[in-house]
Amino acid sequence: MSKKYHWATWGDLNAFFGLMLDNVTNLVILTGILVGVFNYPFEIIYKKMIPSTALGVLIGDLIYTYMAFNLAKQKGKENVTAMPLGLDTPSTIGMAFAVLGPAYLATKDPILTWKIGMATLIFMGIIKVIMSFAGNTIQKIVPQAGLLGSLAGIGLALLAFLPLIEIFKMPVAGLAALGIILYSLIARLKLPGNIPGAFASVIIGAIIYFILGKLNLLGGHFKIPHFQFYFSLPYPTLGFLEAIKPALKYLPLAIPFGLLTIVGGINVTESARAAGDDYNTRDILLTEALATLIAGICGGVAQSTPYIGHPAYKHMGARAAYTLATGLFIGIGGIFGYISSIITILPVAVVAPILIFVGLEIITQAYQVCPKKHFPAVSFSYLPILANLVLIQLNSLLGDLKIGLDKLSPGMLETYQTINALGHGFILTSMLWGAVLALIINKEFIKSAFYLITCAVFTLFGIIHSIKPNGDVYFPWHLNSDLHYNFALAYIVFALFLIIMSFTKKEILPEE
Repeated sequence: MSKKYHWATWGDLNAFFGLMLDNVTNLVILTGILVGVFNYPFEIIYKKMIPSTALGVLIGDLIYTYMAFNLAKQKGKENVTAMPLGLDTPSTIGMAFAVLGPAYLATKDPILTWKIGMATLIFMGIIKVIMSFAGNTIQKIVPQAGLLGSLAGIGLALLAFLPLIEIFKMPVAGLAALGIILYSLIARLKLPGNIPGAFASVIIGAIIYFILGKLNLLGGHFKIPHFQFYFSLPYPTLGFLEAIKPALKYLPLAIPFGLLTIVGGINVTESARAAGDDYNTRDILLTEALATLIAGICGGVAQSTPYIGHPAYKHMGARAAYTLATGLFIGIGGIFGYISSIITILPVAVVAPILIFVGLEIITQAYQVCPKKHFPAVSFSYLPILANLVLIQLNSLLGDLKIGLDKLSPGMLETYQTINALGHGFILTSMLWGAVLALIINKEFIKSAFYLITCAVFTLFGIIHSIKPNGDVYFPWHLNSDLHYNFALAYIVFALFLIIMSFTKKEILPEE
């Protein structure tokens, strides 16, 4: 007997603040990089970039809300949680640092820079639409340890550790917000008056931030917000056509960014399935692809993606109201400009704890769902993501110190180049590495060798382990270095070993 779908609960309020603030955080990051690092005019960001970028979130979340209702009806379930959708953090940062910023420095034209961003986002959308039809196939052939392990690695390195740095830049406000998150969402203890934990953490953290700022106890971290609303209605435009040619050189960046969210979308659909909500992978991927494409055509510069926090939102008791509310809040806020005011108010330190909560939930789920014997494969898949984390910090340090690679000693240069290669394509590498070890544990050596050969081919073209500083893909014969050949050969040797071992008697060593 089918049950009536309870599409709105008090858990949706908590989830709304979490998902909404996650999206706002990405817009804070995008604005901060473009204005703070590249001195890009903030009026163009608020009038052109944010409204149309927010439109993509609105469209994607509305469709995901409908999909939750449809799944509840098909399965006769009352507790279906909608898939969360928002702005993709890695590619938002990548677009700011690798596309928009450099384009503005090269052209000094903010409007042309915006159009180059549009064109690049449209490239991503097209790639994602094409790749979305392969999602179910990929999901069937990749072991769960690879899918969930790569997700858990992101939760550990990018969603937990990097925000932790931001928290301790302003530790009093940041740790107060984190403490409330740990108390209410991790320990699942009710706050007085049953106040939503995510909401309380941001409000209390922000109050502490402003009090300390007024008392001059935050140093240079405190900024007095300036409220200014920009009304801008996003609409389709062909302005990107004049930027197609200059945007083509960013295509090697658009391809990995597009693939990144496709692989991530496959992972989060598996994560949702493990949590009890069996969404169709192709539909999830096609929705994010279309939302990205529509945002780009209307002037957006950051792609949308299904978030990896579905289990966390289900843990909160959320259903479908939170995605509906988030889509409307972000979409309408982009149009009427109140999102711009929020960006000026909230410091990153008080919204970062929400990311840590989501990261911890993802890590926990990977170990709960995967077979115990695959735990080493899950942990092994973290390593490429940790390499990417180290790479981010190294590049930031070298940039701040204005140290070129030619200034490094031979030993340090070799170490940097190795970390650079290990960190590029980290999500896909992580998924493949987790699958390789899971299949070895299962004694499926031929299948594991196939994954290793795939790694070798991807390495030759820079899809993973790109040896270029910016992670571009390439033809292997166009490079002067031999590093990519060495990496590829290593994978081939490993694959040959497994093929040979497939013909031997497979005995398991006794546990010590």
